[in-house]
Amino acid sequence: MITVIAFVVALGLLIAVHEYGHYRVAVACGVKVLRFSIGFGRPLLRWTRKDSPTEFVLCALPLGGYVRMLDEREAPVPPAERHLAFNTQPLRSRVAIVAAGPLANLLLAVALYSVVNWTGVEEPVPVLAAPVAGSIAQQAGLVGGEWVSEAASGDDEPTPVVSFEDLRWRLTQAALSGQDMRLAVARAEGAPAREVTLPLGGLQVKDADASLFQRIGIVAPWTEPVVGEVMPDGAAAAAGLQAGDRVLRVDGKALSDGAMLRQYIRAGVDSQGVSREQVWDIVRGGQPQRLQVSPRAERSGEGWIGRIGAMVGSAPAMTVVRHGPVDGVVKGVQRTWEVSWLTLKMMGRMVIGEASLRNISGPLTIADYAGKSASMGVTAYLIFLALISVSLGVLNLLPLPVLDGGHLMYYLWEGLTGRSVSDIWLERLQRGGVAVLLALMCVALFNDITRLVG
Repeated sequence: MITVIAFVVALGLLIAVHEYGHYRVAVACGVKVLRFSIGFGRPLLRWTRKDSPTEFVLCALPLGGYVRMLDEREAPVPPAERHLAFNTQPLRSRVAIVAAGPLANLLLAVALYSVVNWTGVEEPVPVLAAPVAGSIAQQAGLVGGEWVSEAASGDDEPTPVVSFEDLRWRLTQAALSGQDMRLAVARAEGAPAREVTLPLGGLQVKDADASLFQRIGIVAPWTEPVVGEVMPDGAAAAAGLQAGDRVLRVDGKALSDGAMLRQYIRAGVDSQGVSREQVWDIVRGGQPQRLQVSPRAERSGEGWIGRIGAMVGSAPAMTVVRHGPVDGVVKGVQRTWEVSWLTLKMMGRMVIGEASLRNISGPLTIADYAGKSASMGVTAYLIFLALISVSLGVLNLLPLPVLDGGHLMYYLWEGLTGRSVSDIWLERLQRGGVAVLLALMCVALFNDITRLVG
């Protein structure tokens, strides 16, 4: 139920803000708005205000919305009201009205990110777990336990890293931009730092997914190598492991943190899915013990990994990232710009085949993330809303004829040539735009089903 409620609230808010942008600017430009609708299909609620000619409607299917304005292209307009019609407005007014919807979504994202920055969000401290074996991070000399104080990509000046999530975001941007990343790392916070360069420029990244961080080698913050909750029927319970056990060595190899322990567990089966017995040296209640643990094979993609049926690794150390009134807004604008630019770059790379179409998400995935973020708390849900609001704003600015960006493309043509697009070309472009949009929706639904089934 929380997934449905969170999804409906998210859609309703984002659509309402988008359409309100069109509505508010249309009214400011002197255009008569006939209907403001949230959703499609059968009206559930409708009302009007005494001081407004607009009918406000809430419909049964909250998968979109529209603002219907007086327009000679849609219905006859009385001569006395012709100056109130959308199509009779100067070009600058029509551009402003059309662009106002996507810009309203981007402004909403700024506001949401600002609220999160003001209230603060708890995130892991920027201390690195042991890098993945053979990864870029390991080859660069990282061993785990390093505190990252500053980072910079390309030729940028280094800036402070406030949390592990901040570092992950920067790594994602650098990898997708094909830039190397420079890190200032130390053995403890405030200790003398050394510079480490991660050569991310040659990764040729297609997807910003878990495999990207496996290749980079930075997948999690540092945690202690302890056993958490043990499932009753798992390999950990069968071996006699208990919650709170601290693991010192696996097969005689010393452990530095929980990430290294997870790597050993995953490697506890061979390529055929056959389990291999491991010797664990642990400390329980201050007393050393030695146990025989046999991870159980589990299919992962085209191969096998080991699982023990227990939580592995302690909770990471956390810090509250909070910004002041002005800095919070500045950071909100910056994050909205970064997400917008990253979204545009990913779309462009998908168009030319450099990124996978699996990055396209549909309503099922959005609903799933809405429910998960809502269950994690208000802050996580606000971040989710901001991300979706940016995506909606950027998507609507694309030059597809059925979207706001398509209309802006028409107006650009009108501004350059002094004449509007002909009706014949409008019809052709609209049909082409609908076909492209339907194709994208099919891809998104296919990706949704694949993710949920997988």
